[in-house]
Amino acid sequence: MQKLVEGVHRFQAGEFGRYRDLFRKLAREGQKPHTLFITCSDSRVLAELITQSQPGDLFVVKNVGNIVPPAQVVGSTNSTAAAIEFAVEVLRVSDLVVCGHSQCGAMEALLHPSRRTGSMPHLEEWLRVAEPVRQIIQTEYQHLAHEAERSTAAAEENVLFALENLHSYPSVQQRLAEGSLYLHGWFFKIATAELFAYDPGMRQFTPL
Repeated sequence: MQKLVEGVHRFQAGEFGRYRDLFRKLAREGQKPHTLFITCSDSRVLAELITQSQPGDLFVVKNVGNIVPPAQVVGSTNSTAAAIEFAVEVLRVSDLVVCGHSQCGAMEALLHPSRRTGSMPHLEEWLRVAEPVRQIIQTEYQHLAHEAERSTAAAEENVLFALENLHSYPSVQQRLAEGSLYLHGWFFKIATAELFAYDPGMRQFTPL
């Protein structure tokens, strides 16, 4: 906690000066982010850092495994839906990015249910939403012998699963039909900070 407190003091004494006018404008005019950015809670994945975005640019949702449940899933397992609806309907973002990443602990847990102890019921329920991803890896990626490769494949398939589920939200459907919203699937490689974007034509992730 001391590190956080010291960081707050450094920001207020130094960095804030560079952003004073911007924060005043944001306070006066409200937020108008251009992108809803859904990514993992992993502490190594920082949307604003890897995109070099300014305050007010991104509406960021972080959850375990950057999972996007279908719109039909309600209750505690789909608080992400509230952010999607607010960003798409109220903030009127023009782009929606789902960004997975390498070495994702959530995907590793998803692929190995037998290793989970059952002491984390909320996590169990959350990962159950992404069960279709595990099934895809089991049936279509049997040729991958190494666990790291299977984990990467799961992280990428999970991004595609999220994009598919986004189409189940009425507000997203409407904006897509209007041509005023665009969906993007990204993958972040932690070790090299490389970003890859899914190319529907090539059906693979290619360097951004």
